[in-house]
Amino acid sequence: MAVRPLGDKVLIKLIEAEEKTKGGIILPDNAKEEKAEGKIIAVGKGKVNDDGKVIPLEVKKGDKVIFGKYSGDEILIDGDKHKILRESEILAVFE
Repeated sequence: MAVRPLGDKVLIKLIEAEEKTKGGIILPDNAKEEKAEGKIIAVGKGKVNDDGKVIPLEVKKGDKVIFGKYSGDEILIDGDKHKILRESEILAVFE
């Protein structure tokens, strides 16, 4: 299924939480913390300013990003967790 975000929104595939700690302890599902990071898989065309001009987004498809834990809306696409959120809700891009 193809999903295309509108305006200044981005579609992010969430990165799954680790199943083991660095010390090797296996975590049960209820103890895993959901990470607030993911990979952008689609972006909208950009934000429309007051003059009607489209301002392109700074992020692009393929960027790995960090965002607020409770930001955006979570959706399921083909059984995988994704989030749709505004570009302004993205805190940082991994480089």
